[in-house]
Amino acid sequence: MQAGALGEGGEIFVLEMGTPVKIADMARDLIRLSGKEPDVDILIVYTGLRPGEKLYEELITADEDVVPTEHEKIMVLRNHHGDYAHDKLLADLDTLLQCTQEYEIERLKAVLKTMIPEYKPSQTPCNLCPCGKQA
Repeated sequence: MQAGALGEGGEIFVLEMGTPVKIADMARDLIRLSGKEPDVDILIVYTGLRPGEKLYEELITADEDVVPTEHEKIMVLRNHHGDYAHDKLLADLDTLLQCTQEYEIERLKAVLKTMIPEYKPSQTPCNLCPCGKQA
């Protein structure tokens, strides 16, 4: 609500998230809170990363800065790429849709790279379409 009140239009707010919490610790706490015993009543199984999952989330890239606001736990993200024009965004989204419909993986990656300079395509095989190319 505070971020909404601070907004003037088009800002991207970054909230202070506090101390990181391990998901395994949170799972164990939730199991205990529901009256069960971790690893006795409910097993926690580590399955590894699935395609597209990350070990960590990068909230701010090298070309971005956070600027403080009046609220100590709310910052505004400023990027150095300039604004992404609305018409350009819509055109690029249309192109991405067309690429997915026509399974044009290389063109899709090229468009994503122009939209998101930090984008680094995965080298895992594509299993979402019949092409079998690298995703």
